[in-house]
Parts: sequence; structure tokens; C-alpha cells
Amino acid sequence: MLRNEHLAPLSRQHQHALALCVRIHRAMQSGELEMLAWQAEIQELFIREIRAHFEAEEREVFPVASRFPELADLTEDLMSEHTLLRDYFALATERAMDPAKLHDFASKLSAHIRKEERQLFESLQRVLSAQDFSELGSSLTKALNETSASCHMPRPTRPAED
Repeated sequence: MLRNEHLAPLSRQHQHALALCVRIHRAMQSGELEMLAWQAEIQELFIREIRAHFEAEEREVFPVASRFPELADLTEDLMSEHTLLRDYFALATERAMDPAKLHDFASKLSAHIRKEERQLFESLQRVLSAQDFSELGSSLTKALNETSASCHMPRPTRPAED
């Protein structure tokens, strides 16, 4: 099913995270694991996108979805998965992941994203009216912009070359 335009920003972020998961799995298969580099990249993805992504879903998408009885259990599961995934992101930030935890992280993040895309987003596209989607889209855009702006880290300035 084609993704509704109002969910597209979240789906694009899902694609970024899935690409990371694929790269982790490939590196594990090849035996080339630079654990510190992977953990730094995971931390960077969390700071750059995932933190704001999770907050937007929790503030805007999940409450809308949980209004529908058939989606209430799913949204609870997804919230629990966010908690678990935040723990993995914290491990990466602390540089406390071992290869097994890195594998688990990539598997759990990938499964979580697929659940949101295939179950939650597909269901929302069936049950929400155009007006509901428009309202959700507006609130999602605002939430993503607010949290993104508050999460930007200043970039170091390079001295001018003579």
C-alpha cells in the first residue's frame, strides 16, 4: 500500500534506521566489527533522528491509533519496544555494547520498524478519515520540527584559511 503523505516523514526516517540495521547485519556476517564506530553511529542516529521520531510517534501517532480498539494493544506493544530500544541506544552511548547486543539491537530495531510500517501505518490508512490524517499530519510536522530544532547540536566552526 502506498504510504499516506502525512506518514511519509516517519517512513523516511524508518528507511534510514533500516539501512543502518542492514549494514550492521552485513558487517556481522563479514566478521568486520568496529564496535566503537558502530556505537558512535548508533548514538548519532539517535541524536539526529530517532529521539525526535520516538517523541513524535508517542505524542501524536500512538494516541490517535489507540482510539481504535483494534490498535490499542499494538500501540502498547510499540511503546514498550520504544522503551527497550532506548535502552539499547543508551548502551551504545555508553559504549557498552558487545557484538551480541549489537546484533540484538539491529534485529529488534528492524522488527519494530516493520511492525510500525506493516501493521500500524497500514491500519491507520484504513481507519483514519482524510480530515483525521490532515490533522495528524499537521501535528506530526509541528512535533518533528519542534523536537528537531531542540536537538540540533552546534557544528564546530573551522578557522578561515589564509
